[in-house]
Amino acid sequence: MIGKPLLAYPAAVADVFRALDDETRRRILDELVARDGQTLFEICGLLVTRHGLGSTRQAISQHLAVLEDAGLVVTERRGRSKFHYFRGEPLAAITARWPASGRDTS
Repeated sequence: MIGKPLLAYPAAVADVFRALDDETRRRILDELVARDGQTLFEICGLLVTRHGLGSTRQAISQHLAVLEDAGLVVTERRGRSKFHYFRGEPLAAITARWPASGRDTS
């Protein structure tokens, strides 16, 4: 059989691309980059006030779970509160695959 070899991608890379495919999840990441360590309540409030997103807390919680499964968000429990933090390593692993070649793209 003649063909091109398949590019080997860890499953985690596919999870990152899937997680970033949703606009709400990208906005959540934007908010965590702006201010890390937010609770679900804080994130929901920012999505409503800054972005006009009227998603339920349960929907935002599910989005956060997808981001956490992809390794883009980590959480820390303190008492009854759960704080969410952005983690950029999965994105760095993707960009390392295609380093800038020095070409002028303008």
